[in-house]
Amino acid sequence: MGNGAMGSGRSTLRRLKMVKVQITLPNRLAAEAQRAGLLSAERLKSWLRQELQATRTEKLFSAMDRMAAVSRPPVMSPEEVAREVSAMRAKRRSKQAQ
Repeated sequence: MGNGAMGSGRSTLRRLKMVKVQITLPNRLAAEAQRAGLLSAERLKSWLRQELQATRTEKLFSAMDRMAAVSRPPVMSPEEVAREVSAMRAKRRSKQAQ
């Protein structure tokens, strides 16, 4: 088989993955939307992609708000960390000496 046959096979696979969506609208709204070009497949795909992106962005900011609301322990200074490490090491040495 040549490349042409292979290419058309891929095209067929893409078409098989399509979903047909049917909506019910009031006649007036449907007619007005149709005249405005809002019911074309390309326009609807574009609108859905925009809405999906907006939803993802909203979820991201919501997650960031939840993360910001979590109370965090105060950050230790390098000196405090050094004191804690020294105290832990001293405790470990005293346990090993017993």
